[in-house]
Amino acid sequence: MVQESSILQHLGISQLNEMQQQSIHAVLHSNRDVLILSPTGSGKTLAYLLPLVQRMEPTEEEVQAVVVVPGRELALQSSEVMKSMRTGMCSMAVYGGRPTMDEHREMRKTMPQIIFGTPGRINDHIDKENFQPNKVKWLIIDEFDKCLEMGFQKEMTHLVERLSSVERRILLSATMCEQIPLFVNMGRTEVVDFRVEDEQIADRIRVFSVMSPQKDKLQTLEHLLLSLKGESTVVFLNHRESVERVGSCLQERGFAVSIFHGGLEQKTRESVLYQFSNGSSNVLVCTDLASRGLDIPDIQNIIHYHLPETAQNYVHRVGRTARWDKEGRAFFLLSQEEKIPDFVEVVPQPYELPDTTGLRPQPARMVTLYIGKGKKDKLSKGDVVGFMCKKGGLNSQHIGRISLEERFTYVAVASEMAPEVLKNLRGEKIKGLKTLVELVR
Repeated sequence: MVQESSILQHLGISQLNEMQQQSIHAVLHSNRDVLILSPTGSGKTLAYLLPLVQRMEPTEEEVQAVVVVPGRELALQSSEVMKSMRTGMCSMAVYGGRPTMDEHREMRKTMPQIIFGTPGRINDHIDKENFQPNKVKWLIIDEFDKCLEMGFQKEMTHLVERLSSVERRILLSATMCEQIPLFVNMGRTEVVDFRVEDEQIADRIRVFSVMSPQKDKLQTLEHLLLSLKGESTVVFLNHRESVERVGSCLQERGFAVSIFHGGLEQKTRESVLYQFSNGSSNVLVCTDLASRGLDIPDIQNIIHYHLPETAQNYVHRVGRTARWDKEGRAFFLLSQEEKIPDFVEVVPQPYELPDTTGLRPQPARMVTLYIGKGKKDKLSKGDVVGFMCKKGGLNSQHIGRISLEERFTYVAVASEMAPEVLKNLRGEKIKGLKTLVELVR
């Protein structure tokens, strides 16, 4: 059996929170299905993965657990958490936007024991007999309120019917839907409920209102961002077109901005999130697509450029900041005719914008470099660090997050070092292979 203590040591975690402890106990010490309700950012991924890997058979090279998620970003992030636990068991993420055949090739190579995926893509793999559904004993539905919305009902019903050998179910969410549909087949259920009834958001989040003298709030947003002095900030809007307009305007005015919405191609979305999470941009301008399942640490501020349309949207938006034990701020940007929605239970404090005359946007502390070699070239993260240090002239403290993909690699480096690194690496080889190294813009 995989030891929990060794996993926590690999993750650098000294103590689990109370929700995680109760969730682990519920999974390990009963045969019931488990419903976990806890605020965004409280560590629900570990709350189910830690007991799950202890109950699985590490020597059985079959898919034993299916984790259903509403989007590709959460699938990728959850799979990365699993890999970082270093249990010796294999996992992979499956999702739309890339050929199923490519995933099948990877599946045959990695022999995953856990699959993280969107319902439609998991159904595709079962259709093509890429794994045996009758071997799956565990069904986990993360962000189940989102997965069970009307748009997913048909795919979810079909998927659950095909996973007829499932013995245990774990459902997780920050909010509770009206009822769990019968097709999920929940049996006797143990509920771990850590929702806070008297407040919608954590004590560690301070909420402010900022008045805009103009109906077009762009100038006020600019002044607010200048006052935040380059802190990591997410700006939420309700429409893709608005995200493009506001993001492009901020970029033109010198802000280090990433733009994120559902209309972007999958590779672009992944690249955008990588750049924001590694510090290559200070501001993420996005739709509510980014309010769920994106576990990006150290986001300091949330700005509601457009008001959230539902209480759930509000809860998930502000849950992007104050992750774990950190603090954060949320700002409502209001024109004269707008007012705070009734479902917001806290009373925001007025935020007086300071004089920003003479201030310029803070540059990003990191930049992202593209290296034209990846996993298929048998590259490891150690190879990339060695390449950047020995041939690029960097010290390890100048190197940030590294993302190894099949055919390329992203690596974050300190922005002030980028020109020298690019010059040093021109024409150099990595592991004896000629490669392109360029700045990702």
